[in-house]
Amino acid sequence: MAILKLDKHDEDKEIEFELDYLASLTTSQRFEMMFTKTREMLRLLSSATGKKDGRRTTTEIIKRKPR
Repeated sequence: MAILKLDKHDEDKEIEFELDYLASLTTSQRFEMMFTKTREMLRLLSSATGKKDGRRTTTEIIKRKPR
């Protein structure tokens, strides 16, 4: 995999480099990358929430009695 080295920040060159890289991949490589990133995000979510499915519980609305 190539590495882009720039002297100054150039967003256009970064985007062009990323698109060229993605275009060089086969369809199966792109799907594998997508599945890998999905598993990684689910793992990060599950470690943050403590749940295996990565989903958080809904918030509860607590009604308080007026004073």
